This record gives sequence, structure tokens and C-alpha cells, in this order.
Amino acid sequence: MGLERFETMDPVMLMSIVNMKIRDEFGDLDSLVKFFDIDKQKLIDRLAAAGFDYLPEAKQFR
Repeated sequence: MGLERFETMDPVMLMSIVNMKIRDEFGDLDSLVKFFDIDKQKLIDRLAAAGFDYLPEAKQFR
């Protein structure tokens, strides 16, 4: 599943997909946003609005 429409996705589903892709495919958020050519800050802000914070040391949103 791609993240091209991350701005309109359900935030819980988005968080789950992003965390899974970081864990299984990309290793970190920077690699994920570069691959999908999406704005890192917009993604962080979208998930923050739903109550999820990015924890760089854990490499995931919680």
C-alpha cells in the first residue's frame, strides 16, 4: 500500500502503515518519505493532529 494519499487516510491506519513500512522496508522515516516523495513535516503534522508523536529513537509513531 502506498502513501500517496496520506493526507486523507484514516490517521490510525496511516500510523500503522508508516510504522510497519519503517520497520520492515525502510529503517527510518527519512528513507520512507524520500521513497514516496512526500513532505516529512506534513506527515508528522498529520499524525500529530491525531495524537501520534514521532519518536526518532524508536523510529516509530506512538
